[in-house]
Amino acid sequence: MEWIQQLVNGISLGSIYALIALGYTMVYGIIKLINFAHGDVFMIGAFIGFYSITGWGLSFFPALLVSMAACAVFGVIIERIAYKRLRNATRIAALITAIGVSLLIEYVFIYFRGAGLVAYPNVLPTKTFDFFGAQISSKSLLILGTSVTLMLILQFIVHKTKTGKAMRAVSHDMDAARLMGINVDRTISATFAIGSALAGAAGVIFGAYYTKIEPLMGVIPGLKAFVAAVLGGIGIIPGAMIGGLILGLVETIVSALGFSLWRDAAAFIILILILIFRPAGILGKNTKEKV
Repeated sequence: MEWIQQLVNGISLGSIYALIALGYTMVYGIIKLINFAHGDVFMIGAFIGFYSITGWGLSFFPALLVSMAACAVFGVIIERIAYKRLRNATRIAALITAIGVSLLIEYVFIYFRGAGLVAYPNVLPTKTFDFFGAQISSKSLLILGTSVTLMLILQFIVHKTKTGKAMRAVSHDMDAARLMGINVDRTISATFAIGSALAGAAGVIFGAYYTKIEPLMGVIPGLKAFVAAVLGGIGIIPGAMIGGLILGLVETIVSALGFSLWRDAAAFIILILILIFRPAGILGKNTKEKV
């Protein structure tokens, strides 16, 4: 029953990717920006969770909430300082700025804290359950449950709240939304706040699951989450969830088959294939743009 265990591991990993990918896809859906600093918000979230647990003695869920709140504020600050002035700039200018912000966050953090690894404190229960002969850890189930809950809360916010309706309106047509009285700047800030909060949560979950964190930890998961967003259809929230879960399952299967050195490559092979055969992603639709 090894495959059941690998399935749970793959879904747990995929749910972390999905949480990060949601930030990419929400920001892209609103202002058509690929926020490459998003992986570093994920890293900041992991460290805030770490210091909340070790410094303040918080348990997993309070540390998760502290990290989400801090990352939401951090995401809004990044948007206000770095991206707000570039709303009408070219796509390439915004993209280069995003890469610059990412490098700035990483190396300022390294300057003040150092580049060393730290071991995440063990704050999750370590029981195992026998499920049809497979040993499923309570840690995997708790992480999966937390991630799914956060995704459901996001769906509720987007579809049932005033802010969510404003986000969908701005995503559809920013100028028309402004004419209808929607505060576009506030809506964009709310989008960055929600996306960054989810990345912060993913950072704490990642740290608790994999037990090691370091200042450059956001680079590869951030890129993989971007692949997940493209795979599902960038700008489409359910697509980011599906893309993240598929990517996590593929990586786990590749590792289980004995090709663990290829697990990172698998994500980028998927990106190449999706761009060749279905550029709009699984849930995306091809749209014509006027030149």
